[in-house]
Amino acid sequence: MDNDGRLRLVPEYLRTPWKIEVADSADPSAFAQALRDADAIVSMAWSASFPPAPKLRLLQLPGAGTDAISFEHVPPTAAVCNAFEHEIGISEYVIAGMLEWTIGFRKLDPCIRQGDWTGSYICGPHHGEMFGKTLGIIGYGHIGREVAKRAKAFGMRILGCGRQSHPGDAYCESVRTADALDEVLAASDFVLIAVPLNSATRNLIDAARLGAMKPTAVLINVARGAIVDEAALFSALNSKQIGGAILDVWYRYPQQGHNRGPVPWNYPFNELENVILTPHASGWTDGLTARRNRVIAENLDRLARAEPYINLVRAASIV
Repeated sequence: MDNDGRLRLVPEYLRTPWKIEVADSADPSAFAQALRDADAIVSMAWSASFPPAPKLRLLQLPGAGTDAISFEHVPPTAAVCNAFEHEIGISEYVIAGMLEWTIGFRKLDPCIRQGDWTGSYICGPHHGEMFGKTLGIIGYGHIGREVAKRAKAFGMRILGCGRQSHPGDAYCESVRTADALDEVLAASDFVLIAVPLNSATRNLIDAARLGAMKPTAVLINVARGAIVDEAALFSALNSKQIGGAILDVWYRYPQQGHNRGPVPWNYPFNELENVILTPHASGWTDGLTARRNRVIAENLDRLARAEPYINLVRAASIV
């Protein structure tokens, strides 16, 4: 299902023959026919209202998040796979956000344009360094590892939280389970949220967890807005309970393809000075489409050749 060109390169990367159709849910009859005939479907959503798909063997997500997939309604004959490839752009965004927070180009530039040397060696004050700071990564997966790799190069200490504990790797000092989340929060100068949204992570970062953070710490959310309790976050920022936040994900969104829509927040984050706000742009880079389209084409080829899938989220239960 592709009506905005995000899958346009898939046919170019395919190595097996496929008939490709655009299935438009706005046309119920055509949509039902497309699902009835499909061996594979590329979609970020699957709901109980979808028509039957009796031949379906692969539901391929063109992105990473599975929160719009009603797994119990995906036919049991179908495997579900996703696609990452956004971790490069997101990790660069996170590093850029931490650098901006630490150095402050947004403040230095307009000052010197006005002849104001504030922040210089002449009159100060000093700006910070990322070197020696601690980055806590909540969700040490594809994104977490790529961020850790880059942050390590800046001389940062990396602590991780994941589903399973392990001693760490070349970039991360240690990865702890959720039982140690408060300890990681308390030790971190920057806290990166990089977990998927599910029943266990919704409002994972609540008032108590924000209270466990350093008063100078900065929360960075590139995952899903609902992982952080919105009211608690606004209160913590507004009262300066924490140092600030870099927020790329939100609580309400416009329709796909529209640059205007509902205000993304229920509290006036835009009135706060200790935040950097962006419109879910961190992973949306000029290299993303090609990388994801290659992954999608690879799994379609693997289906055609009866080979194991990559990025398998759920295997088919009926073969």
